[in-house]
Amino acid sequence: MAKLRKYTFNTKTLSYEVIKRSRKSRVIRSLAVFAGSMMVSVLYFWLYTSVLGLELPKTIILKKRNAEWASRMEVMNRQLDKCDETLTALQMRDDDIYRSIFGMHEIPAEVRNAGFGGVNRYEHLDGVDQNGLLRNTVVRLDVLTKKSYVQSKSFDEVAALSKRAGDMASCIPAIPPVVPDRNIYRLSSSFGFRRDPFTGRAKRHTGVDFALKPGNPIYATGDGVVESVKFEFFGYGNSVVIDHGFGYKTRYAHLKSIGVVEGMKVKRGECIGESGNSGRSSGPHLHYEVIYKDRHVNPSNYYDLTITPEEYSTMVQNTADASERITLHPSHKKKRSRS
Repeated sequence: MAKLRKYTFNTKTLSYEVIKRSRKSRVIRSLAVFAGSMMVSVLYFWLYTSVLGLELPKTIILKKRNAEWASRMEVMNRQLDKCDETLTALQMRDDDIYRSIFGMHEIPAEVRNAGFGGVNRYEHLDGVDQNGLLRNTVVRLDVLTKKSYVQSKSFDEVAALSKRAGDMASCIPAIPPVVPDRNIYRLSSSFGFRRDPFTGRAKRHTGVDFALKPGNPIYATGDGVVESVKFEFFGYGNSVVIDHGFGYKTRYAHLKSIGVVEGMKVKRGECIGESGNSGRSSGPHLHYEVIYKDRHVNPSNYYDLTITPEEYSTMVQNTADASERITLHPSHKKKRSRS
C-alpha cells in the first residue's frame, strides 16, 4: 500500500511538489500524539473510577478471587479452632491423668506451646495480605502441627511406661522403713510445720522422725536404684536417696552405717543401713522422706504402721531370700556385682 503524501502547488513552476518534513518535526508530532493519548486515557480512568465510582474489570475479578480465598481461610480457621479445642482436651487429660498415674512430670507449657522465635520464617507473607489473615492462618497451622507432634511423643512415652505398669506396685514406697514394733521406736516428729529443736522457730519438717536406738536396721520402702550416698556434717549426716521411678524418691537420714552404694538396685524390704545419730541431730533417730515429682509429701500417707512385726519380718526375709537366689544364679552374678 502506497504511503500517503502531502503535496503543495508551486506557483513558479506551476506544478505540485511533495511536502518534505524534517525528522525532528516528525518526532515532535509523534510525541504530541502519544502525550495526547495518555491524557485522554488518564481522563477516562479518572471519570470511570472517581466520578462514576466504578471499578475496573480486573479489579473486580481480583476482589472476587480474594473474597473466595478469604472465605476458605475462615472455614479453615473454624476447623483449626475445633482441632485446637480437641488438642487442648487431650493435653489436659495427658497431664492430669495419664502422666500423673505413672508419676511422670507434666510437659511444661513453654514446651507444648513452643513458638518459632528467632528468624522470621513468615517474612514472605508480610506484604501479601493487608489484614494478615493468611499469615495468621499459616502460623496457627504450624503451631498446631508442633503441639500435635509434642502430644504424640508424650503418648509414646506413656505407652512405653504403661508396659511396665506391673512394676509400679513394687516401686511405690508403701511400707515403713523400720520394723513396726512399738517397743523399738516412737514417732518423735511428724510431717509439716514444727518448732525447730535447735532454733526454737517454726519450720517445715519435710519428713517423719522415727526415734530409735542406733544400730537398728533400716529397710528400703520400695524397689528402686540408689541415687546418692553421702555425708553432711551439718545436715542429714549419713543419708541415702533411692529413686523408685514413676516420680517417687525416698531419703533415709542420720544413719550410723550404710550398706549400699550409688547405682545399686534394691528391693522393697532390703536392708540399706543402720539407724544412728549423725549430722545435725538432737538424738538417735531416722529421718524419712517421700518425694513425689520433686515435692515433699507426707510419708504417713504411704505406709501402714498397723502391720505386725511378724508380717514385716516375713516380708523382709522373703526379700533377702529372693536377693540371695538372684546373686547365686550364674546369669545374674555379673549384673549384681556391677550394681
